[in-house]
Amino acid sequence: MTYLSSNQLKQYKEQGYITPIEVLSTSEALEAREEIELIEKKMPNEIDKSGRYNVHLISPKLDSIVHNSRILNAVESIIGKNILVCSTTLFIKNPEEKGFVSYHQDAKYIGLEPHNWVTAWVALTDSNENNGCMRMWPKSHLDIKDHNEKFNEGNLLTRGQTVENVPENEVKSIELRAGQMSLHHPRIVHGSGVNKSNDRRIGFVIQSYIGTNVKQTLGKNSVQIARGEDKYNYHEVIKRNDFLMSEKSMLLRKKENEYYLPISGFTIYSKRNRNHE
Repeated sequence: MTYLSSNQLKQYKEQGYITPIEVLSTSEALEAREEIELIEKKMPNEIDKSGRYNVHLISPKLDSIVHNSRILNAVESIIGKNILVCSTTLFIKNPEEKGFVSYHQDAKYIGLEPHNWVTAWVALTDSNENNGCMRMWPKSHLDIKDHNEKFNEGNLLTRGQTVENVPENEVKSIELRAGQMSLHHPRIVHGSGVNKSNDRRIGFVIQSYIGTNVKQTLGKNSVQIARGEDKYNYHEVIKRNDFLMSEKSMLLRKKENEYYLPISGFTIYSKRNRNHE
């Protein structure tokens, strides 16, 4: 069922995140990785750079993860029974790449208000300290922090937006096995380091599941209805796709990425620098 327990909900309220949560089998995670790598093989530039966004619109395996009942049950425990999918991002770290993501808060720049939304980070490979897993500062979600724009080399955030003086002794590494996920609050301070391993680290991130009462204040988002009904109608609703890389789905994703890129917070770097959370 994967509805969250009272202890998990207490952790989310107090700490700002929950981890780990079992949502996929090892074989399901592997099948999703294989479909991603099939897309890369067929069209090498399709999910590079800005193509990392909204790949679920052209990948049936990723679409099935977005609408996975085990994930949605956990999300419903936090934001309620009416759930929209706002966007997704593939975070792929290859061994030879050296980028990082500075400590930041998503709510600072994504523009979704109110903060009745949650991000699901699904591991399609193991994610650990050696290959650049996410790192979170517990209890930092209680307010919005000041961010400095550092524009530092290798930082994947657009302006190098950084929360300074994060106490490293309090930061927790979010290690996950393939098929597990974490859920984190819009305001929690988090970042990630480089991949020092000899294999890819792949995370598929639903950023984010939003309540139907949430508006986009900085631009435009289209959504899918993942569960329940949308009585507010703040966003254009788009349909799910059943076919791998169909012409119609490719055009739809291109349009959606044009909406999303200005508010995503991530720089479009070359493949050499394509490291993410």
